[in-house]
Amino acid sequence: MKATLVLVVLATVLSAHAVNRKVVYGDDNRMDVYESNNALFIELAKSTAAMIPTRAIANRNGDKVISGSSMLSQGYCANERFSTQITAARCSGFLVGPKLLVTAGHCIETATDCVTNKWVFDFKTENAGTVNITVPATSVYGCTRVISRSLQGGNGNDYALVELDREVTDRAPLKFRKTGKVAVGANLVVIGHPTGLPTKIADGATVRSVNNVYFRANLDTYGGNSGSAVFDANTGVVEGILVRGENDFVTRGSCRATNYCPANGCRGEDVTHITNVQGLPTR
Repeated sequence: MKATLVLVVLATVLSAHAVNRKVVYGDDNRMDVYESNNALFIELAKSTAAMIPTRAIANRNGDKVISGSSMLSQGYCANERFSTQITAARCSGFLVGPKLLVTAGHCIETATDCVTNKWVFDFKTENAGTVNITVPATSVYGCTRVISRSLQGGNGNDYALVELDREVTDRAPLKFRKTGKVAVGANLVVIGHPTGLPTKIADGATVRSVNNVYFRANLDTYGGNSGSAVFDANTGVVEGILVRGENDFVTRGSCRATNYCPANGCRGEDVTHITNVQGLPTR
């Protein structure tokens, strides 16, 4: 029997730094993977991963256990969606080659960040009653080195391409745009780990504007989504990397609550063009 990784809860109070600020636009379109009836989105989610600190992983009877706390215990409001689910991810990432993974540049700032975190696929809930999450040990990968990285600050490039410690053989690398740019008005879906939660799919977004470095969209994302793959919702092709956006929470009384914006309001979320990443596979 394969060793498994039991994900319980990781106490991760996410930074309020601008690159981690995200928000909900219009309706909250986030859903767990098991709630989706879109076969394409479910398949895409298999090739997305959570960045989880190695120090949180302990051995127990052949398993590896990650411990921590829920959003609720971290000061988020009780009526926040998913507030009782576990939080473990510091950032998100996605597979682009057998050993290659893309994330945001601010997620991997030093060589230490590479070696002190693991990349975990299949970090998702199976039903509404899920408390603990069991993931095969084969779904957990280390970071060997950073192949390329850019973090220009402000509205500049923000990406990292990392090499995993072994090839991923049980899921396919994602298809990504190689030339040109996404069009204004294109339909989008983002898959990642808002507020460190298990995998969430959030569709119903569109591109608002495009420049040479990034495009801006009304994606429902939070801190923890940094590094998430942003896809063309119709084709499943990766268009970019979620990197920054609007404030994701506001204070209500003694707790923190989601910041809701009109579908066409607030600043929007910034997504680095995938075509800007240096060192991507050419095939």
